[in-house]
Amino acid sequence: MGSARSEGGPERDQDPAGALGWDDGLYEGRDAAVETGRAKVPGQRGAGDAGGVAGEGETEPEDPDEQPDRDSGTPVGVPEQPGPPDGESGPGRRRPEAGGERDAPDGAPDEAPGGAPGEAEEAARPRKPKRRKRRILAWTAAGLALTLVAAGTAGWIYYQHLNDNLDRKPLHIGRSRAPEPTPNAAGQTPLNILLIGSDARDSEENQRLGGARETFGGPALADVQMLLHLSADRSNMSVISMPRDTLLKIPECTDPESGKVYPATVGTRMTNQTLMRGGPGCTVATWEELTGIRIDHFMMVDFAGVVSMADAIGGVPVCVDANLHSRTSDGKGSGLKLKKGTTEIKGEDALAWLRTRYGFGDGSDIARAKAQHMYMNSLVRKLRENTGLSSPNKLRNLAEEATEALTVDEELASVAELYALAEELKKVAPNRTTMATMPWIWSPSDRNRVEPKPDDAEQLFRLVREDIALDGRDGDSPSPSPSNDETSEDPAADPAEIAVLVRNGTGSQVAAPVSGRASDLVKLLTEAGFTRATADQNQVENREETAILYPSAELEGDAQSVAEALGMPLGTVRKSAEVSGVTLEIGADWTEGDTFPKPEKSDNEPPDSAEALNGSDDTACMEVDPAFTW
Repeated sequence: MGSARSEGGPERDQDPAGALGWDDGLYEGRDAAVETGRAKVPGQRGAGDAGGVAGEGETEPEDPDEQPDRDSGTPVGVPEQPGPPDGESGPGRRRPEAGGERDAPDGAPDEAPGGAPGEAEEAARPRKPKRRKRRILAWTAAGLALTLVAAGTAGWIYYQHLNDNLDRKPLHIGRSRAPEPTPNAAGQTPLNILLIGSDARDSEENQRLGGARETFGGPALADVQMLLHLSADRSNMSVISMPRDTLLKIPECTDPESGKVYPATVGTRMTNQTLMRGGPGCTVATWEELTGIRIDHFMMVDFAGVVSMADAIGGVPVCVDANLHSRTSDGKGSGLKLKKGTTEIKGEDALAWLRTRYGFGDGSDIARAKAQHMYMNSLVRKLRENTGLSSPNKLRNLAEEATEALTVDEELASVAELYALAEELKKVAPNRTTMATMPWIWSPSDRNRVEPKPDDAEQLFRLVREDIALDGRDGDSPSPSPSNDETSEDPAADPAEIAVLVRNGTGSQVAAPVSGRASDLVKLLTEAGFTRATADQNQVENREETAILYPSAELEGDAQSVAEALGMPLGTVRKSAEVSGVTLEIGADWTEGDTFPKPEKSDNEPPDSAEALNGSDDTACMEVDPAFTW
């Protein structure tokens, strides 16, 4: 993770409180100003953030061998940890007190008007001993040191307080582990984090939010499960959801507190039952056995945690394609009521969005997963922009809520580790983030449940095991560093202002280039508003595949705009030092027609059944079931 740890907290030669920007002003609740830059958000988790969400009034048997059907929702994204404001070097920095000038310290020389005093006047003036002056200076220095120590202590106390907020559980309680990943050429390894949403009704607040009163105090279910995969080179991130209705064989797990052994199931059980069989470590063990993916950490959150964190973060934009009211005659709806279009939601409205099943698409858990992906993508974009989170008090509040809401594995159970994780996650730009759902089929044994789809599910898991990006852009230049990541997301200029050079590379070793092909594409671009598109009249090299090239980061958005206008995937947009501007090079794969040919699916691309959603897609809108409109 890159952060030093020792038993009980960070090593003493570090100053975690200062590194996180906590000073005595924050500890005392003052709204200290951020001098320059934008403070980063505390947190965790793909990403996206895990969160548990409530069911919609369904009941749940306590027997682990019975099929639970209590509804649930999803985790929120992993907020990032705060960094020190620019110019701050640690705890103890104070703002000057307002008011007039301070009195001169004792021992300062008194000046007489008109120059040096005469000898008689000098003899009459009592002299102050030099020893007293040195003693006063020593006390002043000691007082300053005490002030700095006190400020640092306050920061350290608050840091320890945040650590104590975190609940911690063992990472894996099964009998065998998946193999560790093979490092890449640079010696780097990927990072896999399981995000779990618990539906526990173990408090009055969770009961109020979750409903199903007859289940109060019963065993919790892992009704939301998302695997966050951060690539070894930190250039891309993938998130895979598993529907809570998935039937699986659950491996043997041992409860770390009671020592009770839960034998491996003979038949299949709903995947959300794993949490009942010794805790989140059994959910991790089940994922590893199914996927063969080594999981490094988990994060779990309950209903109340979702609400508190969503309130601390503030509004997150979501979209519906019609007026929505999720309610049923038997009271199973989430109660969410939204107008058509985009709305910013937070708090209990955010929880309602994440748990809504009746009203989205076909009313299945699959449709709900899509809504969860849209929310997480919006959340990640907001956290990267730090919208509404520039106030130190707001950051402190988010840190408080996040640490109180999270249950994590023992190796991740410190603010320093969460901060280091956030630093890794924020290296990935939204356009290199992909949300996907485990491919599934309806279960032959229970038509209300699903099972992993043969071949397709394994294809998706293999891509993650082999650290292959789900966005099809492996081999692209890595994402820019956090200090200049805004350049990669620079909005595109108006199409009429974008100059595009079109080159005809449609020839091959056995055929000449298709005559006039560059002019055909220039015409197509002009009709789309790119009036500065021109055809290159020079002879160019033949290309097998069509690509859009750009020379520098500030033109990436323009190149992506051209790709969107032509219906080309983002994987065809590449940075190249061989061009001086946005350049469309037409390959032998597009010798005719106005529609870019859909490439054949390669073995290194996710199956269509994974329904991948790119993290930069801010146009996604949930389809509303006509039976739930108003």
